[in-house]
Amino acid sequence: MKQRLPVLPDVESQSEGFRHAREARRNVLIEDYVELIDDLIAEGREARQVDIADRLGVSQPTVAKMLSRLEVEGFVTRKPYRGVFLTEAGETLAETVRARHRIVEEFLLALGIDSMTARMDAEGMEHFVSDETLDAFRRALKTGRLSP
Repeated sequence: MKQRLPVLPDVESQSEGFRHAREARRNVLIEDYVELIDDLIAEGREARQVDIADRLGVSQPTVAKMLSRLEVEGFVTRKPYRGVFLTEAGETLAETVRARHRIVEEFLLALGIDSMTARMDAEGMEHFVSDETLDAFRRALKTGRLSP
């Protein structure tokens, strides 16, 4: 008879894992919006509500609601008849998210994942990967070793 490994981790580890995932899910939309706004501005364009809606594939009312939230949380400012602008906190968050994305995508490419898949997978993984795992990705990329 095949011996089964324990299915459930200890209570503390499991609950910490779920807490981490819930926190990451709460931040995913904030991070995606802030990163996109920064990208649009970096392209020399204003980050307009209509452009954000088009890029994210959501309705303008959805974007308006999220922009209000981002404004309350101190990540963006809005000017009537103008676009959306990042605050210093928004710029810092955008840089952090972009760096996380870049590391994850580079790691996936180093594993031989095609560029389109690596970009799409990194878009999701960047929000959930721990700092410890990112450090391991960096080390593996730097040394060219993809195993411990």
